Amino acid sequence: MNLLIIGSGGREHALAWALSRSPHVSRVYCAPGNGGIADDLRLDADGTDFAQVEAIVRERDIGFVIVGPEAPLVAGLVDYLAERGIAAFGPSAAAARLEGSKGFTKDLCARASIPTAAYRRFTDAAPAKAFIRETGAPIVVKADGLAAGKGVIIAATVAEAETAVDNILGGQFGSAGAELVIEEFLEGEEASFFALVDGENVLPLIAAQDHKRVGEGDSGPNTGGMGAYSPAPVMDAAMCDRVMEDIIKPTVAAMAADGTPFRGVLFAGLMITGKGPQLIEYNVRFGDPECQVLMMRLQSDLLPALIASAKGGLDRVALHWSEACAVTVVMAAEGYPGSYAKGEVIGGLDAAAGVEGVQIFHAGTAGSHGEIHANGGRVLNVTATGATVSQAVERAYRAVDLIDWPGGFCRRDIAWRALARERTKG
Repeated sequence: MNLLIIGSGGREHALAWALSRSPHVSRVYCAPGNGGIADDLRLDADGTDFAQVEAIVRERDIGFVIVGPEAPLVAGLVDYLAERGIAAFGPSAAAARLEGSKGFTKDLCARASIPTAAYRRFTDAAPAKAFIRETGAPIVVKADGLAAGKGVIIAATVAEAETAVDNILGGQFGSAGAELVIEEFLEGEEASFFALVDGENVLPLIAAQDHKRVGEGDSGPNTGGMGAYSPAPVMDAAMCDRVMEDIIKPTVAAMAADGTPFRGVLFAGLMITGKGPQLIEYNVRFGDPECQVLMMRLQSDLLPALIASAKGGLDRVALHWSEACAVTVVMAAEGYPGSYAKGEVIGGLDAAAGVEGVQIFHAGTAGSHGEIHANGGRVLNVTATGATVSQAVERAYRAVDLIDWPGGFCRRDIAWRALARERTKG
C-alpha cells in the first residue's frame, strides 16, 4: 500500500519513519515534507488545496492518507476525502473543534463533568479585563482558535493579562483571537497523554512530557515545543487509568452523544495537580515533538492501528512499546519563536546520526543540491533512546554537538524533571 502523509514537521517525518517499517507499506509520500524526506517522496502540496490532495491520491495510487497538522483537520480535509471514498486518518471538522475552539472544549468539559480549570469566554475586552481584576493573577489567557501553539499566555500579573487581552482581541493571532478564554491558573506538573479513538473504542498509547518554553528552566515565551521525553514519570499506571476514566472516555462518549464521533488521535494536555489530573486542552493530532519520542519507543506496526481508528475495530488492535527511554532535543533557528533567518547550510548530520541510539527527524529544513538548509523556526529534532533517561539525554546532546549550524540553538535541560527523579532513585 502507498501512503500519503500531509505535513512538513518533525511529527510527519517521525510518522513516515515508523510507517515505512510496516510490511504492508510500499511507499510513504509526504506533502510537502521536508529536507529529511527523499526527493522522490516529497510532493508539492500542503493540505490546504483539497482538490490537489485528491489528485495526488489518484495519481500515486494512495491507499491511506494520514493528516499530520491541525489546520487541515479543522478545515475539513478528512470530510472532503471521505465524501470521495478516500480513507484518511484524522477527525472530521466537527470533531476537530476539540482543538479548533478552546471554548468548545471547555463547554464540553463542563457538560460532561471532565476535570478542567474554571473558565469564562469573552469577545469584548472590557468584561474580560473586569473578570481578570476580579479573579487576580496568575491567570491564563488563551486565543480561542488555532495559533500554532503560541496563543496561550500565562500572565503573572493583572497588567500582563490585560495586555494579553488587548493583543489577542486586537488581532495578534488573526481570526483565532476573535474570541478568548480566560481560565484559572493550575499548579502542578504538565504531561501529554495520547489515545487512538475509532468513534467508540479507545486504545491508550503512552505518555510523554514536553518543554513548551523557549528558555532553560522553563523560561521565556511558549513555543511549539523545544523537546520531549517518554516515559513521563508522573504518569504511572494508576494515573494513566485515571486519565482514561475521568477525561478520555467521557470525552469520547460526549462527542458520540452529540452526533460528532471522534476518530483519530486524542492528545490530552494535562496538569497533574494535588487533586489529580486536569485537562488543560485537547489537540486532535499527534504532538510535535512528543510524536518523535513515541515513535522511537513503538515496537508494533503502526498502520493497522491508524486504519482501525479511521474504519473501526480498534478494540481488536494492540500496540507494544519498548521499555527504553526516549528524548528529543529541538534545534531551532536563533530568534525563534520570533523572527529568524532562513537558508543557512547545516552540516554534520551524518556524524550526529551515527551516535548510538540516535535518529534525527527533520522539521523546518529544505534540501538543495545535496545540502540541508534551515527553512523554519523549529528545524531539527535530535532524538535518542537509552536504557535510562540520562543515557538517552547524553546521546542526544552528543549528537547535537556534532551538528554544524552556527545559527541554531537548543535548550540544554531537556528531561530535567525525569533526570532529577532518576538521581533521587539512584
